[in-house]
Amino acid sequence: MSDPPRNSVNRVFKLATLPIGLAGRATVGLGRRLGGMSADAVTADVQQRTAEHIFRVLGELKGGAMKFGQTLSVIEAGIPEELAAPFRATLTKLQEAAPPMKAATVHAVLAADLGTDWRDLFRSFDDAPAAAASIGQVHKAVWHDGREVAVKVQYPGAGDALRSDLRQVARLGRSIGALVPGMDAKALVEELHDRMVEELDYRMEADAQDGFALAYEGDPEFAVPRLVEGTEHVLISDWLDGRPLSQIIADGTQEERDRAGLLYVRFLFSGPTRAGLLHADPHPGNYRITPDGRLGVLDYGAVARLPEGLPTSIGQLMRRALDGAAEEMLDGLRDEGFVKPHINLDPEALYDYLSPFLEPATVETFHFNRPWMREQFARINDPRRPGYSIGLKLNLPPSYLLIHRVWIGGIGVLSQLDCQAPFRAELARWLPGFSPDAR
Repeated sequence: MSDPPRNSVNRVFKLATLPIGLAGRATVGLGRRLGGMSADAVTADVQQRTAEHIFRVLGELKGGAMKFGQTLSVIEAGIPEELAAPFRATLTKLQEAAPPMKAATVHAVLAADLGTDWRDLFRSFDDAPAAAASIGQVHKAVWHDGREVAVKVQYPGAGDALRSDLRQVARLGRSIGALVPGMDAKALVEELHDRMVEELDYRMEADAQDGFALAYEGDPEFAVPRLVEGTEHVLISDWLDGRPLSQIIADGTQEERDRAGLLYVRFLFSGPTRAGLLHADPHPGNYRITPDGRLGVLDYGAVARLPEGLPTSIGQLMRRALDGAAEEMLDGLRDEGFVKPHINLDPEALYDYLSPFLEPATVETFHFNRPWMREQFARINDPRRPGYSIGLKLNLPPSYLLIHRVWIGGIGVLSQLDCQAPFRAELARWLPGFSPDAR
């Protein structure tokens, strides 16, 4: 067990070991091939060792680095299979666990936030963590009134670590800005910084979780743990049993995967309407299927506060695209800031570029799967394809950052689930402006 490195120089050094380690393993692999091992065996060995190295480094760093790893695990469905397969199991570990911190460190945080007599608040407290996330880990305990509770404790120095990682992201953002003409990279990185720093104060997370719990109290389809107590670095809520969504992805029946996918979409889209909140951390580690068949939802650190619900403009833009109104669609994208004023785009070319993304909304029932996701990724990331240059001209407005994160991450999870369900009906039910009469 170890605590995450706080010194920014140490963190940068650890991140630098990822490509260096890959180069070293490739050299060793070449030696083994010269020694008589088959190319396939050497490649498999190098890829497996690289995956293990990524998990260890990102897991130990936690903070923004681990969030990057979790993001990779969500969108792996879009990566070519020959590259994704060796990394899939390792990256999935980041959705459920990470190397834990020492018990003494956990006790120090509890004493600082709950008082030196913190043990009196619990009948029992398990020092072994039940789960770990990017900036905190979860312990199972029994509250003084007999309730089983989850106690999330923030890693000491998580704030410094996260800010260090975000500085690296900021440097990357400047590079992206030079490469992508339409993107306001500086504004986007600033918005990312503000949203991630919010996650450092568990009192904000407690407020969001309380809002969701109130809105979904007694719901037959969803389970939101009730808040017990929240401080800046400690969050205590009711314990939630259930089968992790990652297990449904790995070995669930088709019926289980279809049901999980439908509930997943329904929760994400209904939150802004029912609670004025959008759960904005879509990776599978935050979801459980409870013993009574509900979708249990955990971790409310990343939440978009939308008191007016989802922007009507999203549904209107989708409706214009579905109706084939290419020029109106482009006008709407300009109005919302997705296309900067100085960027020239052909409406029909833009429509051709975006239309495959709208495919799930064109049919009553859509089948999300890895091949479909990989095709979308290849289409927008391959310089040889006609739509590649169009993607470079699009901008992500900072105000849409968390919504975009949910949209892309959600599609990634649905593709991993390999699920089929009537998703268009959910859009019509929860997305303002989507219905034909709302155009």
